[in-house]
Amino acid sequence: MTQALPRAWFGRDPLEVAPELLGCTLVVRGVGLRITEVEAYRGESDPGSHGFRGRTPRTAVMFGPPGHLYVYFTYGMHWCANLVCASDGVCGAVLVRAGEVVDGLELALERRPGVRDRDLARGPARLTRALGITGEDDGADVCGGDDAPFAVLPPAAPVDPARVRSGPRVGVSGAGGDGVLYPWRYWLDGEPSVSPYRAARPRVRRR
Repeated sequence: MTQALPRAWFGRDPLEVAPELLGCTLVVRGVGLRITEVEAYRGESDPGSHGFRGRTPRTAVMFGPPGHLYVYFTYGMHWCANLVCASDGVCGAVLVRAGEVVDGLELALERRPGVRDRDLARGPARLTRALGITGEDDGADVCGGDDAPFAVLPPAAPVDPARVRSGPRVGVSGAGGDGVLYPWRYWLDGEPSVSPYRAARPRVRRR
């Protein structure tokens, strides 16, 4: 059996961890997802991060220790899952944006019936539904050992660096959405499960 990635592996800069997660398998209660798209967030130095303004009850998990899930609710209807990185006390995480279900396909299809295999986890909200991740999993340990319900396994085969692409993060508004300063979305070129890029919509304040 392939050994799960250890906590020390996650205890690095999210910009190092993010591209190396591509091709890894995120295992959640028996469903395995080969990761094809991620986004890095660097906390208090990153205007696109939830942790930019400091630690709050909502973002406490992002401040470590590494190797845990940070799960948040968005648009009043969707869960998104991140893998906490950086050293303990430093805010950092990688959003798992998309992937291919490679194990537990029947269970994933039960959660998203009538959906093509390609689209099961094509986007962060679809991904959490396919894996069965909810807010109750916020803070879950992905480095808990062989019998743990969560784990991240290294790629079955080395990923060709020439396939790794980077660009602006999806739906991030303001300074953090600047694709020149923050090209922190990473994906594997040619993977059908990668989600389409959408720029952030400017928020219109109601008077």
